[in-house]
Amino acid sequence: MSLFSQLKLSKSTSNSIEWTMTPDLAFCTFSAKGLRDALTNTEERICYFFIDNWGTQPRLYLMERGVRHVHILAEIKAPLDLLYKCITGQGGTATSRDNYPIDDLLKQWLITYVVEPEYSAYIIPMIETAETDEDMGSPLPEPGYFSCRVRPLQLPTNNEKLDDDQIEHIVRQWNFFDQELHPEGNFANAFTQPPGKPVIIDEHTGLIWQQGGLELSSIRTMKQAIEQLNIASIGGYKDWRLPTIEEALSLMESTANSKGLYLAPCFSSEQPFIFTAARRRPTGYWFVDYKQGKIYWSSGTVPGGFARLCRDDK
Repeated sequence: MSLFSQLKLSKSTSNSIEWTMTPDLAFCTFSAKGLRDALTNTEERICYFFIDNWGTQPRLYLMERGVRHVHILAEIKAPLDLLYKCITGQGGTATSRDNYPIDDLLKQWLITYVVEPEYSAYIIPMIETAETDEDMGSPLPEPGYFSCRVRPLQLPTNNEKLDDDQIEHIVRQWNFFDQELHPEGNFANAFTQPPGKPVIIDEHTGLIWQQGGLELSSIRTMKQAIEQLNIASIGGYKDWRLPTIEEALSLMESTANSKGLYLAPCFSSEQPFIFTAARRRPTGYWFVDYKQGKIYWSSGTVPGGFARLCRDDK
Protein backbone atom coordinates (compact mmCIF):
# COMPACT_ATOMS: atom_id res chain seq x y z
CA MET A 1 0.00 0.00 0.00
CA SER A 2 1.58 3.28 -1.15
CA LEU A 3 0.39 5.06 1.99
CA PHE A 4 2.94 3.19 4.08
CA SER A 5 5.83 3.93 1.70
CA GLN A 6 5.67 7.55 2.94
CA LEU A 7 5.87 6.56 6.59
CA LYS A 8 8.37 5.07 9.00
CA LEU A 9 6.74 1.85 10.22
CA SER A 10 7.78 -0.56 12.90
CA LYS A 11 9.06 -3.86 11.48
CA SER A 12 6.13 -5.76 12.95
CA THR A 13 3.39 -3.44 11.64
CA SER A 14 1.05 -4.87 9.04
CA ASN A 15 0.84 -2.80 5.85
CA SER A 16 -2.92 -2.52 6.00
CA ILE A 17 -5.60 -0.43 7.67
CA GLU A 18 -7.92 -1.74 10.39
CA TRP A 19 -11.00 0.11 9.18
CA THR A 20 -13.23 -1.22 11.95
CA MET A 21 -10.92 -0.13 14.78
CA THR A 22 -12.07 2.81 16.92
CA PRO A 23 -10.43 4.76 19.79
CA ASP A 24 -12.85 3.20 22.30
CA LEU A 25 -12.05 -0.31 21.11
CA ALA A 26 -8.29 0.23 21.18
CA PHE A 27 -7.94 -0.40 24.91
CA CYS A 28 -10.01 -3.60 24.96
CA THR A 29 -8.55 -4.93 21.69
CA PHE A 30 -5.16 -5.58 23.25
CA SER A 31 -5.32 -7.91 26.24
CA ALA A 32 -2.47 -8.62 28.60
CA LYS A 33 -1.87 -12.01 26.96
CA GLY A 34 -2.18 -10.36 23.59
CA LEU A 35 -4.51 -10.09 21.22
CA ARG A 36 -7.33 -10.56 18.91
CA ASP A 37 -7.55 -12.96 15.98
CA ALA A 38 -6.09 -10.50 13.47
CA LEU A 39 -2.80 -10.35 15.38
CA THR A 40 -0.53 -13.32 15.79
CA ASN A 41 1.85 -12.25 18.54
CA THR A 42 2.51 -9.58 21.14
CA GLU A 43 4.95 -7.73 18.88
CA GLU A 44 2.60 -7.30 15.91
CA ARG A 45 0.98 -3.89 15.38
CA ILE A 46 -1.95 -2.51 13.45
CA CYS A 47 -2.93 0.89 12.03
CA TYR A 48 -6.21 2.77 12.12
CA PHE A 49 -7.53 6.30 11.56
CA PHE A 50 -9.25 8.45 14.20
CA ILE A 51 -10.29 12.07 14.76
CA ASP A 52 -8.75 14.02 17.66
CA ASN A 53 -11.09 16.86 18.65
CA TRP A 54 -9.20 18.13 21.70
CA GLY A 55 -7.62 21.19 20.09
CA THR A 56 -9.04 24.33 18.55
CA GLN A 57 -10.12 22.28 15.52
CA PRO A 58 -10.37 18.54 14.78
CA ARG A 59 -7.37 16.64 13.41
CA LEU A 60 -7.30 13.32 11.59
CA TYR A 61 -4.50 10.94 12.59
CA LEU A 62 -3.16 7.55 11.54
CA MET A 63 -2.37 5.53 14.66
CA GLU A 64 0.06 2.61 14.97
CA ARG A 65 -1.03 0.40 17.88
CA GLY A 66 0.35 -2.69 19.58
CA VAL A 67 0.14 -4.35 22.97
CA ARG A 68 2.76 -2.02 24.45
CA HIS A 69 2.99 0.49 21.64
CA VAL A 70 1.04 3.68 20.92
CA HIS A 71 2.38 5.92 18.16
CA ILE A 72 0.75 8.47 15.85
CA LEU A 73 2.31 7.86 12.44
CA ALA A 74 0.90 10.84 10.58
CA GLU A 75 -1.62 13.64 10.49
CA ILE A 76 -3.95 13.51 7.50
CA LYS A 77 -4.95 16.92 6.18
CA ALA A 78 -8.55 16.03 5.40
CA PRO A 79 -11.15 18.73 4.62
CA LEU A 80 -12.48 20.17 7.87
CA ASP A 81 -16.08 19.94 6.72
CA LEU A 82 -15.70 16.16 6.43
CA LEU A 83 -14.27 15.97 9.95
CA TYR A 84 -17.05 18.09 11.43
CA LYS A 85 -19.71 16.03 9.62
CA CYS A 86 -18.16 12.89 11.01
CA ILE A 87 -18.19 14.29 14.55
CA THR A 88 -21.74 15.64 14.44
CA GLY A 89 -22.94 12.39 12.83
CA GLN A 90 -21.86 10.64 16.02
CA GLY A 91 -23.67 13.09 18.29
CA GLY A 92 -20.71 15.38 18.95
CA THR A 93 -20.24 19.10 18.36
CA ALA A 94 -17.36 21.36 17.37
CA THR A 95 -16.59 21.86 21.07
CA SER A 96 -16.93 18.20 22.11
CA ARG A 97 -13.52 17.27 23.50
CA ASP A 98 -13.16 13.62 22.51
CA ASN A 99 -11.70 11.18 19.99
CA TYR A 100 -13.95 9.85 17.22
CA PRO A 101 -13.83 6.93 14.77
CA ILE A 102 -14.15 7.70 11.09
CA ASP A 103 -17.42 7.25 9.20
CA ASP A 104 -18.09 5.79 5.74
CA LEU A 105 -17.86 9.16 3.97
CA LEU A 106 -14.46 9.90 5.49
CA LYS A 107 -13.32 6.34 4.80
CA GLN A 108 -14.10 6.75 1.10
CA TRP A 109 -12.21 10.07 0.99
CA LEU A 110 -9.21 8.40 2.62
CA ILE A 111 -9.24 5.52 0.14
CA THR A 112 -9.43 7.90 -2.82
CA TYR A 113 -6.96 10.59 -1.75
CA VAL A 114 -4.65 8.96 0.79
CA VAL A 115 -4.55 5.16 0.62
CA GLU A 116 -4.66 4.39 -3.12
CA PRO A 117 -2.54 7.16 -4.76
CA GLU A 118 1.17 6.45 -5.31
CA TYR A 119 1.88 9.67 -3.41
CA SER A 120 -0.45 11.81 -1.30
CA ALA A 121 0.25 15.40 -0.28
CA TYR A 122 -2.42 15.01 2.44
CA ILE A 123 -0.07 12.84 4.56
CA ILE A 124 2.04 14.72 7.12
CA PRO A 125 4.39 12.20 8.80
CA MET A 126 4.97 12.63 12.53
CA ILE A 127 8.77 12.58 12.71
CA GLU A 128 10.14 11.27 15.99
CA THR A 129 13.38 12.73 17.26
CA ALA A 130 15.29 12.22 20.47
CA GLU A 131 14.52 14.75 23.15
CA THR A 132 17.14 17.48 23.30
CA ASP A 133 18.15 19.70 26.19
CA GLU A 134 15.99 22.41 24.63
CA ASP A 135 13.00 20.05 24.55
CA MET A 136 13.48 19.39 28.27
CA GLY A 137 13.26 23.11 29.06
CA SER A 138 15.68 25.32 30.95
CA PRO A 139 17.94 23.60 33.52
CA LEU A 140 16.22 23.25 36.88
CA PRO A 141 17.68 24.66 40.09
CA GLU A 142 19.26 22.26 42.56
CA PRO A 143 17.35 20.92 45.60
CA GLY A 144 16.83 23.48 48.34
CA TYR A 145 16.38 26.42 45.96
CA PHE A 146 12.75 26.95 46.98
CA SER A 147 13.14 26.05 50.64
CA CYS A 148 12.49 29.61 51.81
CA ARG A 149 10.21 30.59 48.94
CA VAL A 150 7.34 28.08 48.94
CA ARG A 151 5.04 26.80 51.62
CA PRO A 152 5.16 22.97 51.71
CA LEU A 153 1.86 21.34 50.81
CA GLN A 154 0.79 17.81 51.74
CA LEU A 155 -1.37 16.19 49.07
CA PRO A 156 -3.62 13.26 50.07
CA THR A 157 -1.84 9.91 49.99
CA ASN A 158 -4.81 7.57 50.46
CA ASN A 159 -5.87 5.47 47.46
CA GLU A 160 -9.61 5.14 47.91
CA LYS A 161 -12.27 4.38 45.32
CA LEU A 162 -13.59 7.59 43.79
CA ASP A 163 -16.69 8.25 41.72
CA ASP A 164 -17.03 10.87 38.98
CA ASP A 165 -18.44 13.57 41.29
CA GLN A 166 -15.60 13.12 43.78
CA ILE A 167 -13.06 13.49 40.97
CA GLU A 168 -14.52 16.84 39.91
CA HIS A 169 -14.47 18.00 43.53
CA ILE A 170 -10.78 17.05 43.85
CA VAL A 171 -9.86 18.88 40.65
CA ARG A 172 -11.54 22.09 41.80
CA GLN A 173 -10.48 21.82 45.44
CA TRP A 174 -6.77 21.77 44.57
CA ASN A 175 -7.05 24.07 41.53
CA PHE A 176 -5.78 21.38 39.16
CA PHE A 177 -6.05 21.96 35.42
CA ASP A 178 -8.41 19.73 33.43
CA GLN A 179 -9.63 20.59 29.92
CA GLU A 180 -13.19 19.57 30.76
CA LEU A 181 -13.64 19.81 34.53
CA HIS A 182 -11.58 22.90 35.38
CA PRO A 183 -9.93 24.63 32.39
CA GLU A 184 -9.06 27.66 34.53
CA GLY A 185 -7.05 25.54 36.98
CA ASN A 186 -3.33 26.20 37.50
CA PHE A 187 -1.51 24.31 40.25
CA ALA A 188 1.90 25.78 41.10
CA ASN A 189 4.99 23.51 41.32
CA ALA A 190 8.53 24.16 42.53
CA PHE A 191 10.65 21.73 40.52
CA THR A 192 14.32 21.09 41.26
CA GLN A 193 16.72 18.40 40.07
CA PRO A 194 19.79 16.83 41.68
CA PRO A 195 22.73 17.17 39.24
CA GLY A 196 23.05 14.16 36.95
CA LYS A 197 20.09 12.24 38.39
CA PRO A 198 16.96 11.24 36.38
CA VAL A 199 14.53 12.42 39.06
CA ILE A 200 12.54 15.63 39.55
CA ILE A 201 11.76 16.99 43.02
CA ASP A 202 8.71 19.15 43.60
CA GLU A 203 9.54 21.16 46.70
CA HIS A 204 5.94 22.39 46.85
CA THR A 205 4.50 18.91 47.43
CA GLY A 206 7.60 17.18 48.81
CA LEU A 207 7.48 14.48 46.13
CA ILE A 208 10.32 12.92 44.15
CA TRP A 209 9.27 11.89 40.63
CA GLN A 210 10.78 9.72 37.95
CA GLN A 211 11.87 11.96 35.10
CA GLY A 212 10.90 9.12 32.76
CA GLY A 213 8.69 6.19 33.71
CA LEU A 214 7.48 2.68 32.92
CA GLU A 215 6.23 1.36 29.59
CA LEU A 216 2.63 0.71 28.56
CA SER A 217 1.13 -2.25 30.42
CA SER A 218 -1.81 -3.56 32.44
CA ILE A 219 -2.18 -2.69 36.12
CA ARG A 220 -1.15 -6.22 37.13
CA THR A 221 2.05 -6.09 35.08
CA MET A 222 2.69 -2.54 36.29
CA LYS A 223 2.49 -3.57 39.95
CA GLN A 224 4.90 -6.45 39.32
CA ALA A 225 7.35 -4.08 37.64
CA ILE A 226 7.18 -1.62 40.56
CA GLU A 227 7.82 -4.46 43.02
CA GLN A 228 10.91 -5.50 41.07
CA LEU A 229 12.18 -1.90 40.92
CA ASN A 230 11.91 -1.61 44.67
CA ILE A 231 13.62 -4.96 45.23
CA ALA A 232 16.46 -3.68 43.04
CA SER A 233 16.52 -0.42 45.05
CA ILE A 234 16.47 1.80 41.96
CA GLY A 235 18.06 5.16 42.73
CA GLY A 236 18.86 3.90 46.20
CA TYR A 237 15.19 3.80 47.23
CA LYS A 238 12.75 0.96 47.88
CA ASP A 239 9.51 2.92 48.16
CA TRP A 240 8.62 3.94 44.59
CA ARG A 241 4.85 3.83 44.01
CA LEU A 242 2.05 4.87 41.71
CA PRO A 243 0.86 8.41 42.47
CA THR A 244 -2.50 9.15 44.01
CA ILE A 245 -4.98 10.97 41.79
CA GLU A 246 -4.06 14.28 43.44
CA GLU A 247 -0.34 13.68 43.01
CA ALA A 248 -0.66 12.79 39.32
CA LEU A 249 -2.89 15.80 38.65
CA SER A 250 -0.41 18.09 40.40
CA LEU A 251 1.91 17.66 37.40
CA MET A 252 -0.73 18.80 34.89
CA GLU A 253 0.22 22.13 33.26
CA SER A 254 -2.38 24.60 31.99
CA THR A 255 -0.60 25.00 28.63
CA ALA A 256 0.95 22.40 26.34
CA ASN A 257 4.73 22.14 26.02
CA SER A 258 6.72 21.81 22.77
CA LYS A 259 5.90 18.08 22.68
CA GLY A 260 2.18 18.77 22.88
CA LEU A 261 1.82 17.56 26.48
CA TYR A 262 0.24 19.46 29.38
CA LEU A 263 3.31 18.64 31.41
CA ALA A 264 6.46 20.48 32.47
CA PRO A 265 9.15 19.98 29.80
CA CYS A 266 11.61 18.65 32.40
CA PHE A 267 9.71 15.34 32.27
CA SER A 268 10.07 12.79 29.47
CA SER A 269 7.31 12.83 26.85
CA GLU A 270 7.40 9.02 26.53
CA GLN A 271 4.63 8.62 29.14
CA PRO A 272 1.73 10.70 27.77
CA PHE A 273 -0.96 9.08 29.95
CA ILE A 274 -0.35 7.35 33.26
CA PHE A 275 -1.96 5.05 35.79
CA THR A 276 -2.84 6.42 39.20
CA ALA A 277 -3.28 4.35 42.34
CA ALA A 278 -6.95 5.36 42.54
CA ARG A 279 -9.73 2.94 41.65
CA ARG A 280 -12.97 4.17 40.15
CA ARG A 281 -16.33 3.49 41.74
CA PRO A 282 -18.07 1.34 40.55
CA THR A 283 -15.37 -0.11 38.28
CA GLY A 284 -12.09 0.67 36.56
CA TYR A 285 -9.02 2.76 37.29
CA TRP A 286 -8.40 6.49 37.08
CA PHE A 287 -5.76 7.73 34.63
CA VAL A 288 -4.26 11.17 33.98
CA ASP A 289 -3.77 12.02 30.31
CA TYR A 290 -1.17 14.76 29.75
CA LYS A 291 -1.69 14.60 25.99
CA GLN A 292 -5.39 15.49 26.17
CA GLY A 293 -5.08 17.51 29.38
CA LYS A 294 -7.70 15.59 31.31
CA ILE A 295 -8.47 12.78 33.72
CA TYR A 296 -10.32 9.67 32.50
CA TRP A 297 -11.06 6.11 33.56
CA SER A 298 -10.59 2.77 31.88
CA SER A 299 -10.10 -0.88 32.69
CA GLY A 300 -6.77 -1.76 34.25
CA THR A 301 -6.86 -5.32 32.94
CA VAL A 302 -5.53 -4.44 29.47
CA PRO A 303 -2.34 -2.54 28.58
CA GLY A 304 -3.93 0.87 28.93
CA GLY A 305 -1.40 3.17 30.55
CA PHE A 306 2.18 4.10 31.27
CA ALA A 307 3.48 5.01 34.72
CA ARG A 308 5.51 7.79 36.29
CA LEU A 309 6.39 6.70 39.81
CA CYS A 310 6.89 8.92 42.82
CA ARG A 311 8.04 8.70 46.40
CA ASP A 312 7.96 11.01 49.43
CA ASP A 313 11.04 13.21 49.85
CA LYS A 314 11.83 12.20 53.43
